[in-house]
Amino acid sequence: MTPSKPPGKRRRSAPPPRLPSPAPPVALSPPGFVADRAEAAARVERLLRYQFCDRALLEEALTHQSFSDGALSYQRLEFVGDAALGLAFSNFLYLTNPTLGPGALSTLRAANISTEKLARVAVRHDLYPLLRRKCPRLDLLVGQFIESVKQELMHDLATAPYGGSVVKAPKVLADIVEAIAAAVYVDCKFDLEKLWKVTRWLFEPIITAETIDEQPVTTLHELCQKHGKVAQFKTWQKDGMIVVNVFVGGEMVGLGSSEQKSLGSVNRNLLSSASENIGQNLSLN
Repeated sequence: MTPSKPPGKRRRSAPPPRLPSPAPPVALSPPGFVADRAEAAARVERLLRYQFCDRALLEEALTHQSFSDGALSYQRLEFVGDAALGLAFSNFLYLTNPTLGPGALSTLRAANISTEKLARVAVRHDLYPLLRRKCPRLDLLVGQFIESVKQELMHDLATAPYGGSVVKAPKVLADIVEAIAAAVYVDCKFDLEKLWKVTRWLFEPIITAETIDEQPVTTLHELCQKHGKVAQFKTWQKDGMIVVNVFVGGEMVGLGSSEQKSLGSVNRNLLSSASENIGQNLSLN
């Protein structure tokens, strides 16, 4: 929520819009660490402001399949959560966009429940450290993505929630969000309205028809997927600049850099044009 203006200070100019400000991402636990399930569940309940009737559902949602103590993993709940969030967003977008056709509504829904968007929800609310798991490689991949998001939050706050990182979002982060949503959904007897009321704020800012063009990475991925292609990114720093290459089908289709040390700046300038070039190339195939 937007904080109140400090009393007694003159406003020089209109400040940029502020995003919800959860605690910054915490350091990942060491390999082999197992989160205390009762403590992790209690933290999620506080986050959601929702008390589970059957807390075992939440504990299941916070258990990765690599955790081998005979406990159920989140996989079944993730299956339900994927569908439940899709329907919840379908209802919301249908009601709030009375003039949009099914194609535009489908695009908005896909953007709001994409792996990239849901992974960022998990990062912003520090959900991964609460997951019981035994997979050091997963910790490494998640750590790299979290670091990328933290850099964007420092340099490009206005667009970071929408995605745009050149580091691929690990699916496990989106799975956690979907599993937690499913735990709520099942716990409240499959009440979709209750699910939306409890979880909606987690997804803010919700991507709208006015803001969907601000996420070129998602747009590029969706474009490639429609044509059976995969987009890959390579990024590095050189002489104080961030340099990004975009590859599709092993062929480099774009190169960009920024002196502002902002991935968002590179992505908006490079990937928007790359999307156009890819679209032209694919249409000729």
